[in-house]
Amino acid sequence: MLSRVADSLYWMSRYFERADNCARTIEATHSLMLSRGEFAHDQRWYRALTVLGLPADARDQDPQLAIGRLAVDRQIKSSMISCVAGARENAAQVREEISSEMWEQLNRLFHEITRAEVDFQDASAVMRLVSLVREGSYTFYGATETTMSHGEGWRFVQLGKFTERACAISMLLDAYFSSSLPVDDLDWVTLLTSCAAFESYCRVFTADLKPDRIATFLLVHPEFPYSVRYAAERMLASLSAIMENSDTQKRLRVERIIGRLRASLAFTPMAELMSGDLHAFLNGILEQCAALHLAVHDAYIDYPIEVAFEN
Repeated sequence: MLSRVADSLYWMSRYFERADNCARTIEATHSLMLSRGEFAHDQRWYRALTVLGLPADARDQDPQLAIGRLAVDRQIKSSMISCVAGARENAAQVREEISSEMWEQLNRLFHEITRAEVDFQDASAVMRLVSLVREGSYTFYGATETTMSHGEGWRFVQLGKFTERACAISMLLDAYFSSSLPVDDLDWVTLLTSCAAFESYCRVFTADLKPDRIATFLLVHPEFPYSVRYAAERMLASLSAIMENSDTQKRLRVERIIGRLRASLAFTPMAELMSGDLHAFLNGILEQCAALHLAVHDAYIDYPIEVAFEN
């Protein structure tokens, strides 16, 4: 596969997952705002949204204005609307590699949310666009799973999706568990909802919102699609298929990083983490994901031209 194609598929997927994560977190935070009367005065709303790239000056803004900016402000690179645009831009460069259903869904979603002129403070209008992205994500992921050939290109799509997801969940966990702000049951519900995890968590632990159980579920549950461990397993599966025909030198660095990440999630006792430095562990996950990104980029995207002729 051409390196530019792999790069565009990877970033299309990362940007779309980032947009979906932004929409989920905005939706959950908005629900929290409606549930808590003192919401605008206690700064807890900022805890979840800051990990999405909300500018520092937004801390002093009205919460609804901050939510609106994060959803539809095209000047913010990590806003929901900017991420959808980034996904579409990358998809446009590889239309021959993705299915027509994927392109049609992504292109339609882009035009639906960009043609609307929404006031940041118009909560109803902002949340309608958030709902469009949430619903569009189910359709796009379904189209990707069922209409795109599960070859090397699909593996890069999966790698981008789950790398972004592992980073997003780790940052959200760190925002809640490392914060000095008070945390109550509504905050824990907001965290779980931001990770599409509330119902699944309740099926495992009922509605007993214990911090250690929440951390365990979102970090190391082996079967829940929005846990960090599940994301790492899917990253490993994608990389194993991508590296199958690669030379040994390319594989070694990538295998070492993903192996270390997977092992840390599979074998580190949660009791030890909760009584120790969870913040350092979560930062370690982010650092390993960043190192993996660079290793994959060096091996498959930005390798020297001499290496291409050798292969």
